Amino acid sequence: MSDTSELVITPDLGVIVPPEGMPHATLRERAAAACRTLRVLTDHGLDPEMLAPTPDDDKVVGDLMHAFAADEDMTNRMVNTAKFSSLRPAVILQLDEALQEFSHAVVKNAVQVRQFVTNKLLLESSNPDPRVRIRALELLGKISDVGLFTERSEVTVTHRSTDDLKQSLREKLDALRSKALKSDAEDVNVIDSDAPLVVDLDAELGELN
Repeated sequence: MSDTSELVITPDLGVIVPPEGMPHATLRERAAAACRTLRVLTDHGLDPEMLAPTPDDDKVVGDLMHAFAADEDMTNRMVNTAKFSSLRPAVILQLDEALQEFSHAVVKNAVQVRQFVTNKLLLESSNPDPRVRIRALELLGKISDVGLFTERSEVTVTHRSTDDLKQSLREKLDALRSKALKSDAEDVNVIDSDAPLVVDLDAELGELN
């Protein structure tokens, strides 16, 4: 006598056909419903090998997620009932998990792009390849919210009043004038003999308040 519990399936009779134009189930809804069915089948003896993903399964999930992120509505129409039914159980399980994790898969603005990239990096942080894993962790650390590897530079801005700036300019001009007066007179070229030799700084800069 087999220990496997008996699974009784009762068909739904008299199901109303949805009217034309009624929106079909989305990819997210199909995956969630299929996963619930797979859990029931697993409890009743479904071969676990059917749930083990293969490299081909990973590629199928990746392609579907890329299409979903680019255009959710188009992907929902593309993956109809017939196409979804052809997916392996392992693909459906991975797809449902990915759709739940990437809750903002439709990339419409910078916030969703940030969420999508962060989620992908979180996945890659568990990659078997140590180079990929370390690079993913490094990029996660550079996210501004984390700031682990962010290089910061501080800039101090000193605000000075107009009078302070005028006084500083006077001092520099006085220093330059004193230096010029001390220089050898032979090195001085007179351009206009009628030009004043003394500059009135108060007249040029205005008197300090």
